[in-house]
Amino acid sequence: MDLFQIIALLVIVSSICSYLNARFLKLPGTIGIVTIAIAISILILIIDGLNPGIASYLTILAKHINFTSTVLNIMLGFLLFSSSFNLNTKRLKREMRPVFLLSTIGVILSTAIFGGLFYGAALLFHIHIPLLYCFLFGALISPTDPVAVGAIIKNSKLPVSLETIISGESLFNDGLGLVLFITILEFIQSGIDNINVAKTLLLFAQEVFGGIVLGLALGYVAFKLMKSIKDFQTIVLVSLGLVMSISVIATLLHLSIPLAVVCAGLFAGNQSINSDWRDHSHESLEKFWLLIDEMLNTILFVMIGLQMVNLPFLDNYWLIGGVGIVVILIARWFSILVPLTFLKNKLRISFSNVNILTWAGLRGGISIALALSLPVTPYRHIILAGSYFIVIFSVIVQGLTLNKLIRASVKKE
Repeated sequence: MDLFQIIALLVIVSSICSYLNARFLKLPGTIGIVTIAIAISILILIIDGLNPGIASYLTILAKHINFTSTVLNIMLGFLLFSSSFNLNTKRLKREMRPVFLLSTIGVILSTAIFGGLFYGAALLFHIHIPLLYCFLFGALISPTDPVAVGAIIKNSKLPVSLETIISGESLFNDGLGLVLFITILEFIQSGIDNINVAKTLLLFAQEVFGGIVLGLALGYVAFKLMKSIKDFQTIVLVSLGLVMSISVIATLLHLSIPLAVVCAGLFAGNQSINSDWRDHSHESLEKFWLLIDEMLNTILFVMIGLQMVNLPFLDNYWLIGGVGIVVILIARWFSILVPLTFLKNKLRISFSNVNILTWAGLRGGISIALALSLPVTPYRHIILAGSYFIVIFSVIVQGLTLNKLIRASVKKE
Protein backbone atom coordinates (compact mmCIF):
# COMPACT_ATOMS: atom_id res chain seq x y z
CA MET A 1 0.00 0.00 0.00
CA ASP A 2 1.56 3.30 -1.10
CA LEU A 3 1.49 6.60 0.79
CA PHE A 4 -1.48 8.03 -1.12
CA GLN A 5 -3.60 4.95 -0.44
CA ILE A 6 -2.78 5.11 3.28
CA ILE A 7 -3.71 8.83 3.45
CA ALA A 8 -6.87 8.26 1.40
CA LEU A 9 -8.03 5.35 3.60
CA LEU A 10 -7.26 7.31 6.74
CA VAL A 11 -9.29 10.31 5.57
CA ILE A 12 -12.16 8.07 4.41
CA VAL A 13 -12.30 6.22 7.75
CA SER A 14 -12.07 9.54 9.62
CA SER A 15 -14.96 11.01 7.62
CA ILE A 16 -17.07 7.90 8.24
CA CYS A 17 -16.37 7.98 11.99
CA SER A 18 -17.12 11.70 12.14
CA TYR A 19 -20.41 11.23 10.23
CA LEU A 20 -21.55 8.27 12.33
CA ASN A 21 -20.90 10.22 15.50
CA ALA A 22 -22.62 13.40 14.25
CA ARG A 23 -25.58 11.47 12.85
CA PHE A 24 -26.17 8.73 15.43
CA LEU A 25 -24.02 8.75 18.60
CA LYS A 26 -24.01 12.55 18.99
CA LEU A 27 -21.26 12.39 21.59
CA PRO A 28 -18.66 15.17 21.96
CA GLY A 29 -16.56 14.92 18.79
CA THR A 30 -13.35 13.43 20.18
CA ILE A 31 -15.10 10.92 22.44
CA GLY A 32 -17.47 9.71 19.74
CA ILE A 33 -14.73 9.38 17.14
CA VAL A 34 -12.44 7.38 19.45
CA THR A 35 -15.34 5.12 20.46
CA ILE A 36 -16.28 4.37 16.85
CA ALA A 37 -12.64 3.85 15.83
CA ILE A 38 -12.15 1.35 18.67
CA ALA A 39 -15.32 -0.47 17.58
CA ILE A 40 -13.91 -0.60 14.04
CA SER A 41 -10.62 -2.01 15.41
CA ILE A 42 -12.46 -4.74 17.30
CA LEU A 43 -14.46 -5.52 14.17
CA ILE A 44 -11.23 -5.69 12.14
CA LEU A 45 -9.71 -8.16 14.63
CA ILE A 46 -12.84 -10.35 14.54
CA ILE A 47 -13.12 -10.32 10.74
CA ASP A 48 -9.36 -10.81 10.33
CA GLY A 49 -9.60 -13.92 12.49
CA LEU A 50 -12.48 -15.32 10.42
CA ASN A 51 -11.42 -14.21 6.93
CA PRO A 52 -8.19 -12.16 6.62
CA GLY A 53 -8.95 -11.13 3.03
CA ILE A 54 -12.10 -9.12 3.85
CA ALA A 55 -10.48 -6.68 6.27
CA SER A 56 -7.05 -6.69 4.64
CA TYR A 57 -6.99 -3.01 3.67
CA LEU A 58 -8.00 -1.74 7.09
CA THR A 59 -5.63 -4.19 8.79
CA ILE A 60 -2.78 -2.94 6.60
CA LEU A 61 -3.79 0.65 7.34
CA ALA A 62 -3.69 0.09 11.10
CA LYS A 63 -0.46 -1.92 11.06
CA HIS A 64 1.55 0.07 8.51
CA ILE A 65 0.99 3.63 9.72
CA ASN A 66 4.13 4.81 11.51
CA PHE A 67 2.11 6.27 14.37
CA THR A 68 5.13 7.63 16.26
CA SER A 69 6.63 9.45 13.30
CA THR A 70 3.25 10.72 12.08
CA VAL A 71 2.27 12.17 15.46
CA LEU A 72 5.60 13.48 16.77
CA ASN A 73 7.22 14.65 13.53
CA ILE A 74 4.24 15.74 11.42
CA MET A 75 0.97 16.36 13.29
CA LEU A 76 2.21 17.57 16.69
CA GLY A 77 3.69 20.84 15.43
CA PHE A 78 0.52 21.88 13.61
CA LEU A 79 -1.75 20.90 16.52
CA LEU A 80 0.34 22.71 19.14
CA PHE A 81 0.65 25.83 16.98
CA SER A 82 -3.11 25.92 16.45
CA SER A 83 -3.82 25.53 20.18
CA SER A 84 -1.28 28.16 21.24
CA PHE A 85 -2.19 30.60 18.45
CA ASN A 86 -5.84 30.63 19.55
CA LEU A 87 -5.14 30.69 23.30
CA ASN A 88 -6.16 33.81 25.22
CA THR A 89 -2.74 35.10 26.29
CA LYS A 90 -4.17 37.70 28.70
CA ARG A 91 -5.80 34.94 30.73
CA LEU A 92 -2.62 32.86 30.46
CA LYS A 93 -0.54 35.69 31.95
CA ARG A 94 -2.91 35.89 34.93
CA GLU A 95 -2.57 32.15 35.58
CA MET A 96 1.11 31.86 34.66
CA ARG A 97 2.27 30.84 38.15
CA PRO A 98 0.14 27.70 38.48
CA VAL A 99 0.72 26.88 34.80
CA PHE A 100 4.49 27.09 35.28
CA LEU A 101 4.46 25.01 38.48
CA LEU A 102 2.22 22.29 37.04
CA SER A 103 4.10 22.04 33.74
CA THR A 104 7.50 21.70 35.48
CA ILE A 105 7.44 20.53 39.10
CA GLY A 106 4.08 18.83 38.53
CA VAL A 107 5.41 16.70 35.65
CA ILE A 108 8.55 15.70 37.57
CA LEU A 109 6.52 14.82 40.68
CA SER A 110 3.98 12.84 38.67
CA THR A 111 6.76 10.90 36.92
CA ALA A 112 8.41 10.01 40.23
CA ILE A 113 5.15 9.13 42.03
CA PHE A 114 3.82 7.10 39.11
CA GLY A 115 7.10 5.21 38.69
CA GLY A 116 7.30 4.29 42.37
CA LEU A 117 3.65 3.30 42.74
CA PHE A 118 3.55 1.32 39.48
CA TYR A 119 6.69 -0.57 40.48
CA GLY A 120 5.14 -1.45 43.84
CA ALA A 121 1.87 -2.53 42.21
CA ALA A 122 3.77 -4.60 39.65
CA LEU A 123 5.57 -6.47 42.44
CA LEU A 124 2.25 -7.01 44.22
CA PHE A 125 0.63 -8.54 41.12
CA HIS A 126 3.78 -10.43 40.03
CA ILE A 127 4.36 -8.33 36.91
CA HIS A 128 8.10 -8.12 36.26
CA ILE A 129 9.27 -4.65 35.20
CA PRO A 130 12.41 -2.82 36.45
CA LEU A 131 12.09 0.44 38.40
CA LEU A 132 13.76 2.55 35.68
CA TYR A 133 11.22 1.33 33.14
CA CYS A 134 8.46 2.34 35.55
CA PHE A 135 9.92 5.86 35.67
CA LEU A 136 10.15 5.81 31.87
CA PHE A 137 6.47 4.86 31.76
CA GLY A 138 5.77 7.75 34.15
CA ALA A 139 7.66 10.23 31.95
CA LEU A 140 5.64 9.42 28.83
CA ILE A 141 2.24 9.25 30.55
CA SER A 142 2.51 12.14 33.05
CA PRO A 143 2.26 15.15 30.69
CA THR A 144 -1.33 16.01 29.81
CA ASP A 145 -2.02 15.99 26.09
CA PRO A 146 -2.88 19.44 24.64
CA VAL A 147 -4.81 17.88 21.76
CA ALA A 148 -7.03 15.73 23.99
CA VAL A 149 -7.42 18.49 26.59
CA GLY A 150 -8.31 21.11 23.99
CA ALA A 151 -10.85 18.85 22.31
CA ILE A 152 -12.63 17.92 25.54
CA ILE A 153 -12.72 21.25 27.42
CA LYS A 154 -14.36 23.00 24.48
CA ASN A 155 -17.59 21.33 25.57
CA SER A 156 -16.92 21.48 29.31
CA LYS A 157 -18.22 23.87 31.93
CA LEU A 158 -14.84 24.51 33.50
CA PRO A 159 -14.45 27.86 35.29
CA VAL A 160 -12.38 30.25 33.16
CA SER A 161 -9.38 30.21 35.52
CA LEU A 162 -9.23 26.39 35.65
CA GLU A 163 -9.72 26.13 31.89
CA THR A 164 -6.77 28.48 31.33
CA ILE A 165 -4.59 26.57 33.81
CA ILE A 166 -5.27 23.15 32.28
CA SER A 167 -4.89 24.47 28.69
CA GLY A 168 -1.66 26.32 29.46
CA GLU A 169 -0.22 23.40 31.40
CA SER A 170 -0.95 20.94 28.60
CA LEU A 171 0.81 23.18 26.08
CA PHE A 172 4.03 23.53 28.07
CA ASN A 173 4.41 20.21 29.86
CA ASP A 174 4.92 18.14 26.69
CA GLY A 175 8.34 19.72 26.15
CA LEU A 176 9.54 18.78 29.64
CA GLY A 177 7.89 15.37 29.41
CA LEU A 178 9.71 14.56 26.15
CA VAL A 179 13.05 15.66 27.61
CA LEU A 180 12.47 13.53 30.73
CA PHE A 181 11.53 10.58 28.53
CA ILE A 182 14.70 10.92 26.43
CA THR A 183 16.90 11.35 29.53
CA ILE A 184 15.53 8.28 31.35
CA LEU A 185 15.74 6.21 28.17
CA GLU A 186 19.41 7.21 27.86
CA PHE A 187 19.96 6.11 31.47
CA ILE A 188 18.44 2.72 30.63
CA GLN A 189 20.37 2.21 27.40
CA SER A 190 23.76 3.50 28.63
CA GLY A 191 23.60 2.37 32.22
CA ILE A 192 23.67 4.66 35.25
CA ASP A 193 27.44 4.26 35.70
CA ASN A 194 28.11 5.53 32.17
CA ILE A 195 25.91 8.62 32.38
CA ASN A 196 27.66 11.99 32.33
CA VAL A 197 25.53 14.19 34.61
CA ALA A 198 26.98 17.45 33.28
CA LYS A 199 26.35 16.38 29.69
CA THR A 200 22.81 15.30 30.56
CA LEU A 201 22.02 18.66 32.20
CA LEU A 202 23.51 20.49 29.21
CA LEU A 203 21.35 18.47 26.84
CA PHE A 204 18.32 19.21 29.02
CA ALA A 205 19.04 22.96 28.94
CA GLN A 206 19.67 22.84 25.19
CA GLU A 207 16.36 21.12 24.50
CA VAL A 208 14.28 23.39 26.76
CA PHE A 209 15.85 26.84 26.48
CA GLY A 210 17.01 26.34 22.90
CA GLY A 211 13.48 25.41 21.89
CA ILE A 212 12.04 28.50 23.59
CA VAL A 213 14.58 30.83 21.93
CA LEU A 214 14.05 29.24 18.50
CA GLY A 215 10.26 29.54 18.79
CA LEU A 216 10.34 33.20 19.84
CA ALA A 217 12.91 34.13 17.19
CA LEU A 218 11.14 32.46 14.27
CA GLY A 219 7.75 33.56 15.61
CA TYR A 220 8.98 37.18 15.60
CA VAL A 221 10.32 36.90 12.04
CA ALA A 222 7.12 35.26 10.75
CA PHE A 223 4.97 37.86 12.53
CA LYS A 224 6.92 40.71 10.89
CA LEU A 225 6.56 39.08 7.49
CA MET A 226 2.79 38.58 7.94
CA LYS A 227 2.35 42.10 9.27
CA SER A 228 3.98 43.62 6.18
CA ILE A 229 1.39 42.19 3.75
CA LYS A 230 -2.38 41.91 3.42
CA ASP A 231 -2.63 38.99 0.99
CA PHE A 232 -4.35 36.27 3.03
CA GLN A 233 -3.04 33.36 0.95
CA THR A 234 0.54 34.48 1.55
CA ILE A 235 -0.12 35.02 5.26
CA VAL A 236 -1.40 31.44 5.56
CA LEU A 237 1.63 30.10 3.70
CA VAL A 238 3.98 32.04 6.01
CA SER A 239 2.26 30.56 9.10
CA LEU A 240 2.52 27.05 7.62
CA GLY A 241 6.17 27.68 6.75
CA LEU A 242 6.77 28.82 10.33
CA VAL A 243 5.57 25.52 11.80
CA MET A 244 7.48 23.43 9.26
CA SER A 245 10.71 25.40 9.60
CA ILE A 246 10.59 25.06 13.41
CA SER A 247 10.16 21.29 13.09
CA VAL A 248 13.09 20.96 10.68
CA ILE A 249 15.51 23.28 12.52
CA ALA A 250 14.62 21.95 15.98
CA THR A 251 15.20 18.38 14.78
CA LEU A 252 18.60 19.26 13.31
CA LEU A 253 19.72 21.20 16.40
CA HIS A 254 18.19 18.75 18.92
CA LEU A 255 15.83 21.33 20.41
CA SER A 256 12.35 20.82 21.83
CA ILE A 257 9.84 21.03 18.98
CA PRO A 258 6.78 21.31 21.29
CA LEU A 259 8.22 24.23 23.28
CA ALA A 260 9.42 26.01 20.12
CA VAL A 261 6.07 25.69 18.34
CA VAL A 262 4.09 26.76 21.43
CA CYS A 263 6.25 29.85 21.98
CA ALA A 264 5.94 30.82 18.31
CA GLY A 265 2.16 30.30 18.38
CA LEU A 266 1.70 32.31 21.57
CA PHE A 267 3.81 35.17 20.23
CA ALA A 268 2.09 35.29 16.82
CA GLY A 269 -1.39 34.82 18.26
CA ASN A 270 -0.91 37.52 20.87
CA GLN A 271 -0.19 40.14 18.18
CA SER A 272 -2.68 41.42 15.63
CA ILE A 273 -1.20 41.03 12.16
CA ASN A 274 -2.15 44.57 11.16
CA SER A 275 -2.72 47.57 13.36
CA ASP A 276 -6.13 48.60 12.09
CA TRP A 277 -9.02 47.14 14.12
CA ARG A 278 -8.89 43.40 14.92
CA ASP A 279 -7.58 42.85 11.44
CA HIS A 280 -9.67 40.67 9.10
CA SER A 281 -6.57 38.72 8.07
CA HIS A 282 -5.80 37.83 11.68
CA GLU A 283 -9.36 36.67 12.36
CA SER A 284 -9.33 34.61 9.16
CA LEU A 285 -6.00 33.10 10.15
CA GLU A 286 -7.46 32.10 13.53
CA LYS A 287 -10.36 30.38 11.74
CA PHE A 288 -7.95 28.66 9.33
CA TRP A 289 -5.90 27.19 12.17
CA LEU A 290 -9.07 26.24 14.05
CA LEU A 291 -10.15 24.26 10.97
CA ILE A 292 -6.72 22.60 10.75
CA ASP A 293 -7.00 21.74 14.44
CA GLU A 294 -10.45 20.13 14.05
CA MET A 295 -9.45 18.07 11.01
CA LEU A 296 -6.15 16.82 12.43
CA ASN A 297 -7.88 16.08 15.75
CA THR A 298 -10.37 13.84 13.99
CA ILE A 299 -7.66 11.98 12.07
CA LEU A 300 -5.45 11.64 15.15
CA PHE A 301 -8.17 10.13 17.33
CA VAL A 302 -9.18 7.73 14.57
CA MET A 303 -5.53 6.64 14.47
CA ILE A 304 -5.58 6.16 18.25
CA GLY A 305 -8.66 3.97 17.99
CA LEU A 306 -7.15 1.90 15.17
CA GLN A 307 -4.00 1.26 17.21
CA MET A 308 -5.87 -1.47 19.09
CA VAL A 309 -4.99 -3.72 16.15
CA ASN A 310 -1.29 -3.27 17.03
CA LEU A 311 -1.60 -4.03 20.75
CA PRO A 312 0.18 -7.21 21.85
CA PHE A 313 -1.73 -10.01 23.51
CA LEU A 314 -0.86 -10.24 27.20
CA ASP A 315 -2.32 -12.57 29.82
CA ASN A 316 -2.48 -9.69 32.32
CA TYR A 317 -3.57 -7.09 29.74
CA TRP A 318 -6.58 -5.78 31.70
CA LEU A 319 -4.71 -5.90 35.00
CA ILE A 320 -1.89 -3.72 33.64
CA GLY A 321 -4.38 -1.23 32.24
CA GLY A 322 -6.41 -1.07 35.45
CA VAL A 323 -3.33 -0.59 37.63
CA GLY A 324 -2.02 2.09 35.27
CA ILE A 325 -5.29 4.05 35.40
CA VAL A 326 -5.47 4.05 39.20
CA VAL A 327 -1.79 4.94 39.62
CA ILE A 328 -1.81 7.82 37.12
CA LEU A 329 -4.86 9.39 38.81
CA ILE A 330 -3.14 9.19 42.21
CA ALA A 331 0.10 10.60 40.79
CA ARG A 332 -1.78 13.38 39.01
CA TRP A 333 -3.69 14.36 42.16
CA PHE A 334 -0.57 14.66 44.31
CA SER A 335 1.43 16.38 41.55
CA ILE A 336 -1.25 19.11 41.47
CA LEU A 337 -1.83 19.40 45.21
CA VAL A 338 1.84 19.82 46.18
CA PRO A 339 2.82 22.61 43.72
CA LEU A 340 -0.42 24.56 44.15
CA THR A 341 -0.03 24.46 47.92
CA PHE A 342 2.83 26.94 47.47
CA LEU A 343 0.35 29.35 45.88
CA LYS A 344 -2.28 29.14 48.59
CA ASN A 345 -1.90 32.88 49.29
CA LYS A 346 -2.30 33.70 45.59
CA LEU A 347 -5.06 31.28 44.64
CA ARG A 348 -8.16 29.94 46.29
CA ILE A 349 -7.06 26.34 46.59
CA SER A 350 -9.66 23.72 47.38
CA PHE A 351 -9.87 19.97 47.07
CA SER A 352 -12.63 20.54 44.50
CA ASN A 353 -10.28 22.46 42.22
CA VAL A 354 -7.57 19.83 42.64
CA ASN A 355 -10.09 17.08 41.81
CA ILE A 356 -11.28 18.93 38.70
CA LEU A 357 -7.73 19.59 37.47
CA THR A 358 -6.90 15.93 38.09
CA TRP A 359 -9.91 14.66 36.13
CA ALA A 360 -9.41 17.20 33.32
CA GLY A 361 -5.79 16.11 32.79
CA LEU A 362 -6.31 13.90 29.74
CA ARG A 363 -3.73 11.82 27.91
CA GLY A 364 -3.68 11.30 24.15
CA GLY A 365 -1.70 10.42 21.05
CA ILE A 366 1.67 11.72 22.27
CA SER A 367 1.82 9.11 25.06
CA ILE A 368 0.97 6.28 22.67
CA ALA A 369 3.48 7.59 20.12
CA LEU A 370 6.26 7.60 22.73
CA ALA A 371 5.30 4.11 23.93
CA LEU A 372 5.43 2.82 20.35
CA SER A 373 8.88 4.42 19.92
CA LEU A 374 10.39 2.32 22.71
CA PRO A 375 13.04 -0.20 21.67
CA VAL A 376 11.96 -3.84 21.61
CA THR A 377 12.34 -5.25 25.13
CA PRO A 378 10.22 -7.58 27.30
CA TYR A 379 8.81 -4.44 29.01
CA ARG A 380 7.75 -2.52 25.91
CA HIS A 381 4.45 -4.40 25.65
CA ILE A 382 3.62 -3.70 29.29
CA ILE A 383 4.16 0.05 28.84
CA LEU A 384 2.31 0.11 25.51
CA ALA A 385 -0.71 -1.76 26.87
CA GLY A 386 -0.83 0.42 29.98
CA SER A 387 -0.52 3.63 27.94
CA TYR A 388 -3.35 2.62 25.62
CA PHE A 389 -5.71 1.84 28.49
CA ILE A 390 -4.89 5.11 30.26
CA VAL A 391 -5.43 7.17 27.09
CA ILE A 392 -8.73 5.52 26.21
CA PHE A 393 -9.98 5.79 29.81
CA SER A 394 -9.02 9.47 30.02
CA VAL A 395 -10.61 10.44 26.70
CA ILE A 396 -13.86 8.46 27.02
CA VAL A 397 -14.55 8.06 30.76
CA GLN A 398 -12.98 11.27 32.08
CA GLY A 399 -14.18 13.22 29.06
CA LEU A 400 -17.80 12.08 29.47
CA THR A 401 -17.91 12.64 33.24
CA LEU A 402 -15.94 15.90 33.54
CA ASN A 403 -19.03 18.13 33.52
CA LYS A 404 -20.71 15.95 36.15
CA LEU A 405 -17.69 16.35 38.42
CA ILE A 406 -17.70 20.12 37.84
CA ARG A 407 -21.42 20.38 38.70
CA ALA A 408 -20.94 18.25 41.83
CA SER A 409 -18.00 20.40 42.94
CA VAL A 410 -19.97 23.62 42.39
CA LYS A 411 -22.88 22.31 44.51
CA LYS A 412 -20.53 21.43 47.38
CA GLU A 413 -19.06 24.91 47.39
